[in-house]
Amino acid sequence: MIYGIGTDLVDIQRIKKIKSLSAFAKKILGDQELEQYAELTDGPNQYYLGKQFAGKEAFVKALGTGFKHPIFPKDIQILRNADGKPEILLSADAKSYVEDLGITKSHVSLADESNHLIAFAVLET
Repeated sequence: MIYGIGTDLVDIQRIKKIKSLSAFAKKILGDQELEQYAELTDGPNQYYLGKQFAGKEAFVKALGTGFKHPIFPKDIQILRNADGKPEILLSADAKSYVEDLGITKSHVSLADESNHLIAFAVLET
């Protein structure tokens, strides 16, 4: 059964205008995401940050809570499996909170076009 659906759209120009992408990355990315970010060059790193942020926004919109204790951007990591499929990895506190809501599965889809990045999340009970 679907618990919630969330979507988010980011204009890449908004990301490109950030004065310090590194500081923004440290603010919103978890440890494993930061490792992936460090491997990217200028350009791809902007799209990566934008998609990660959109995915996290879509996730909390599906929860219906927005970012609030115990779930903040760094508590939600969006990693790619061996096939490139994005998968959600939550911090221990965030995972406990989500499980207490009866959520057993999460799905996220990320996409980009020249000027826009989009994310769609579905949470299941």
